[in-house]
Amino acid sequence: MNETERILLGHGGGGKLSRNLIDREIVTRFGTDGPLVGLPDGARLKLGEETLVFSTDSFVVSPLEFPGGDIGRLAVHGTVNDVSVSGAEPLWLSLALIIEEGLEMTVLQRILDSVREAADEIGVKVVTGDTKVVACGQCDRLFINTAGIGRKIPGLNTGLDKIKQGDVVITSGTLGDHGMAIMAAREKLTLNNELLSDTGSVHRLVSAAAEWADGVRFMRDPTRGGIAAVLGEIVEDHSFGIVLKEEKIPYNPDARAVAEVLGIDLMHVACEGRMLLICAPEIAEKIIAAWRALSEGAGAAIIGEVTSDRGRVILKTLIGGRRMVDIPQGELLPRIC
Repeated sequence: MNETERILLGHGGGGKLSRNLIDREIVTRFGTDGPLVGLPDGARLKLGEETLVFSTDSFVVSPLEFPGGDIGRLAVHGTVNDVSVSGAEPLWLSLALIIEEGLEMTVLQRILDSVREAADEIGVKVVTGDTKVVACGQCDRLFINTAGIGRKIPGLNTGLDKIKQGDVVITSGTLGDHGMAIMAAREKLTLNNELLSDTGSVHRLVSAAAEWADGVRFMRDPTRGGIAAVLGEIVEDHSFGIVLKEEKIPYNPDARAVAEVLGIDLMHVACEGRMLLICAPEIAEKIIAAWRALSEGAGAAIIGEVTSDRGRVILKTLIGGRRMVDIPQGELLPRIC
């Protein structure tokens, strides 16, 4: 990075700018060997006979409270989900707060209550943390960092190297609800029905899929950059591609309406309580059935398959055409997670 180059908002958006920054500045320093190689959602760390998964995330969402959740629930779910899709049972969390001088105490109390409630619902413990207060104007009300540790689920060994042609792509529910709920609240858009964030935990979905662990190839929660970013990274520099069927991708009609108003492709929009899973075709319907038995997986659907179309994600459109699905360049929706 030369002296005139600067960090842009888009470097934090989960798209190509983010990936370039991480590859150039982070991976070259810390990811040439060890657990950071391949940039997993959670590092797998061997401790004697036990394998632990460790992940961390920061949350800067605006507004702090939104339909369906708040920054506290989001922080718990985001880190628990990264641990879960790394093939582990989440156990412990840290909680670090950066609070701007002047934040209303009642707001902080509500958010901390949300952290406790979300953690209790999942069965994880907040076991350590930190609190800093900065002067007015040095952060936007409240930022949260969480880190999580979980125990690896035996037999659930996923990775990009396990993906094969003919494998199936599954989503656990409607896509893009979180990002569009945040934007609707921020822009004060009037909708027929209130659009709620999908923030939630996927740990039970992972546990359900673990019954067919031998056929599960890959898991990820599609946060920043949406499914376009996740699937684009999957096929990048690999010998396979992915074809999606537009009519099979589940969207909330209200999320679609907000996206159309704002001119946004929902495949680029973050979820915070959904997961993508790639598996062998013979177990796909079994996982779908298991997920649909859970409230958080009621909208599960098969949306595509792995092909020999090297390094490309293709969408088969409703009118019978085909188009490339590109990884977003930068920050389409700032401050949504």
